Amino acid sequence: MAERMSYEVPPTRTEPTAAEAMEKLIESLHQHGFLRLATDVVNANTQIAKVLVDGLNQPGSLNAMQNLTLLFKALATIPPEDFNPLLLAVTAAAKGMRENAHAPADKSAPGIRGIIKMLNDEELWQGVKPVMAGMRAFGREINKPTEKPISRYSGKPSHA
Repeated sequence: MAERMSYEVPPTRTEPTAAEAMEKLIESLHQHGFLRLATDVVNANTQIAKVLVDGLNQPGSLNAMQNLTLLFKALATIPPEDFNPLLLAVTAAAKGMRENAHAPADKSAPGIRGIIKMLNDEELWQGVKPVMAGMRAFGREINKPTEKPISRYSGKPSHA
């Protein structure tokens, strides 16, 4: 007697194959003009590179790139959980200053009594303390002797 053959029917495809997806992508890029743009960029590669290099080779551009690099390196040292409250505080401060700028002007000076009241304002002092701590840290850093940025971030001496 013959043995029974086992055959499982393969499931029907529900998603396109990689070739079909690639064909659809290329057609979409062509319809929206991206293929023409990419072709033009590739064909004009040397001219585009020359314009970019000439533009970036200016002293101002080099300074800007170095300054951005320093800014990114400095930001990289601040953990997000410390940076987020700073951003929120700066946003709130800017909003408070903007609101105060549109408030009706009080033309009278606070006088001695007004200053004494401000000295006893706990909320004011709680807001001023971080600013003062920041000013102290700023003063310490600004008075340090300058060193080359590459030395500061890499720890290696620079002979440039």
